[in-house]
Amino acid sequence: MNAASMETADILRKSGAVYRHLVCKKNMTNVKDRGVHQRNTALEHIELHRLDGIVYFADDDNIYSMELFENLRQISRFGTWPIAMLAPFKNKAILEGPVCNGSQVTGWHTNEKSKRLRRFHVDMSGFAFNSTILWDPKRWRRPTWDPIRQLDTVKEGFQETTFIEQLVEDESQMEVVPPTCSRIINWHLHLDSQGLYYPKGWLLQKKLDAVLPIK
Repeated sequence: MNAASMETADILRKSGAVYRHLVCKKNMTNVKDRGVHQRNTALEHIELHRLDGIVYFADDDNIYSMELFENLRQISRFGTWPIAMLAPFKNKAILEGPVCNGSQVTGWHTNEKSKRLRRFHVDMSGFAFNSTILWDPKRWRRPTWDPIRQLDTVKEGFQETTFIEQLVEDESQMEVVPPTCSRIINWHLHLDSQGLYYPKGWLLQKKLDAVLPIK
């Protein structure tokens, strides 16, 4: 798609939120992970216009506490938090993300043997970072001026860690949200979306997961 979706634009206008509606112009026909290129479009825009704020990749199949967004405002460099998610058979809840002592990351929750070789065990919606890392490497003493981007060539399950490795050197440069990991403020539930209505202009190639509001 080389133009913004009218239906999405209408939803954004009615949301009352301040936004920038970007279009990813890459041909997605044979792309392994569309989200990679969509997120990179946003990263390029932030870098080009030197936008100052917090970058967060929200997922459409997550449930969020408003407390999460309040905590994002307090992040200095890089913040992360544990996410509660349903196991594959949806018979129990598991955690993925940091183990902490106070505000420091001391280890990681992980439940999949195939992913234990990852450097950082974080879900895509389980971290956020200061946008100036993208365009002010001198401030953060980054060793390279190379653009920070996500890669569509990495092994499945390793997208998050390979990206985070470009943002921080180790856990000492991370901060925990909320402090002491005292509460779960982000849930990844993979709920079925039966009966949900989507705008007629949206092209859906698979059934989307539902997002439930916090009441």
